[in-house]
Amino acid sequence: MLVMDCTLRDGANVLGKGFDARLTKMMIEGMIAAGITTIEMGNCLGLGAYETDNSIAPCTDVEYLELIQPYLPQAEIGMFMGYKNATQANVDLAAKYGLKFLRIGANAGDGAGACDGIRRVKAAGMKCRYSFMKGYILSPAELAEEARMLAACGLDEVTIMDSAGTMMPNQVREYVQALTGALDIPVAFHGHNNLGLSMANALAAAEGGATVFDSGLLGMARSAGNCATELLVAAFQRNGQMEDIDLYKLLDFLDSQLIPAMEEHGYHTAVKPYDLILGLAGCHSSFTKRFQDIAKECGVPLYPLVVKTSELDRKAPSEELIRQVAARLT
Repeated sequence: MLVMDCTLRDGANVLGKGFDARLTKMMIEGMIAAGITTIEMGNCLGLGAYETDNSIAPCTDVEYLELIQPYLPQAEIGMFMGYKNATQANVDLAAKYGLKFLRIGANAGDGAGACDGIRRVKAAGMKCRYSFMKGYILSPAELAEEARMLAACGLDEVTIMDSAGTMMPNQVREYVQALTGALDIPVAFHGHNNLGLSMANALAAAEGGATVFDSGLLGMARSAGNCATELLVAAFQRNGQMEDIDLYKLLDFLDSQLIPAMEEHGYHTAVKPYDLILGLAGCHSSFTKRFQDIAKECGVPLYPLVVKTSELDRKAPSEELIRQVAARLT
């Protein structure tokens, strides 16, 4: 199970067309430290859009490519690009700066126009991913047929995008099953949260055979946002998956750096890290003060204290039990 974090591309829609250099570096460093190392970044509309689509972000494509250079040995960093911008010049630029992948995007049904771009990306030695934007436009069988055609061009991975956040879990499962049954390359899912179903849809996608899941820190993305990265990781870890990611480090980064930084821009997350921990642990919020007081008194981190104690008692954790767990955490 792989997290494809899209905060630094789709998530930047909450501020305009892209994040500035300071926020970009902050998020890359926070993600890498937590073990999230597949990252899509850059202009919201993708590589080449700054010039051709007048998508003016705080940094040009070259400036984004230059600032990620120190992180390329530590992570699989790439960019999105609309299929019309998959020109030889743009592909060569990405290759020159060492991008690990390009993800070409087109509306479902328009894949034929992306074939030349896929071949260019592969010829340049990069991984090529592909996004079926508005994937629900076609039937599952039609989408699978288009995916076969694209895979024959040398594609490495396909993503079903629920661009309007309109799909239901049973639909997502059906679409993913159609593509996994037709292809021998990984199938990914990108869900928006317009119906509040992005997390449920990610789980349904996994049931259908998807192995790559798009997400955004704090749920940041266009419109109602993507599935929040931290919620995605927590939910999958409940199922014994994605355990290579350090959830506590990720939440500490959100609490100490990203949430304050985004609040300066008026962005507030729907589910704060502590509330996520209560859900992960199965701990009722009425015990919050008791946990907070003991964590502070004993000098132990609050989140592991809640989780470890709840493993022993989710009904009514006593002060004595919490102190025993705190002693072990020290």
